[in-house]
Amino acid sequence: MVSQVLTFTPTFFLGGFPAWESSRMWSAVLLCSVYLLVLLGNWTVLAIIKAEQSLHAPMYLLLAMLAVADLGLSTSVFPTMLRMLWLEGREISSSTCFSQTFFIHSFTDIASATILAMAFDRYMAICHPLRYSSILTNSVITKICVAIVIRTILFQFPLPILLTQLCFSRASKLTHPYCLHPDIIKHADSDTKINSACGLFVLLSTLGLDLLFVLLSYLLILKTVLNLATWREHLKALNNCISHVCAVLLFFIPMICLSMRHRFGKHVSPQVYTITANHHFLAPPILNPIIYRVHKSRAAIFQ
Repeated sequence: MVSQVLTFTPTFFLGGFPAWESSRMWSAVLLCSVYLLVLLGNWTVLAIIKAEQSLHAPMYLLLAMLAVADLGLSTSVFPTMLRMLWLEGREISSSTCFSQTFFIHSFTDIASATILAMAFDRYMAICHPLRYSSILTNSVITKICVAIVIRTILFQFPLPILLTQLCFSRASKLTHPYCLHPDIIKHADSDTKINSACGLFVLLSTLGLDLLFVLLSYLLILKTVLNLATWREHLKALNNCISHVCAVLLFFIPMICLSMRHRFGKHVSPQVYTITANHHFLAPPILNPIIYRVHKSRAAIFQ
């Protein structure tokens, strides 16, 4: 007598937007409009930098890298959100979910490392202006961008592989309308200590260190600014950092709140959790082009 073994292919059901359920169609239209705005804003940044020869400089090459990361992140997140709202398609296969996890976390890491490189650029411009052009050449910036991509692949590639080793005995409902590594491992029936430890290590080694060095850069910048002679020099130096400081706050504050919630905030309201996550992944791609465009009009960026 031959026994048949039924294999279970794990699937996941995407979480939603609690406040949007009653107006799903209008929410889909709004979300689609936001995605188009992201595409328009970031492609405009890339087009301007490419067209203007004067913008082929370190800071603007890094800004182009940030725009690419924002485009990649939004393209990784928006499709499943639109599919869920427009077509009510909540089910997602494990392979698709794990792939989306890789791309979301990878583009997040690229954005984080690019923000760090931009902080170093501001540090050199304000603290060592005479050495700026000799140290931060376009060739050096290109190497930094390549190093960012290599670092991201090396750190993020093991995570989806480790996810495939977990056992999922049932279809699980995720918290978000997209797949995140900490959210997935909560639903595994097998031991997730290795996955959790690896995820925490990657988080601290990439985004954690990036934030630490960004803060260090701005402490050194602040020390230099306070040593300047006049208030006019103070304001001129700080004005060069306004747009980047906004980008740092916009990226890292929701990221810190989201990471803390995943690991320690078990009693936080799901609505607050959802809003924080959506802000972290949706707001920077929308607002970064606006921040730098507004700063350009004030003649601090794109001059």
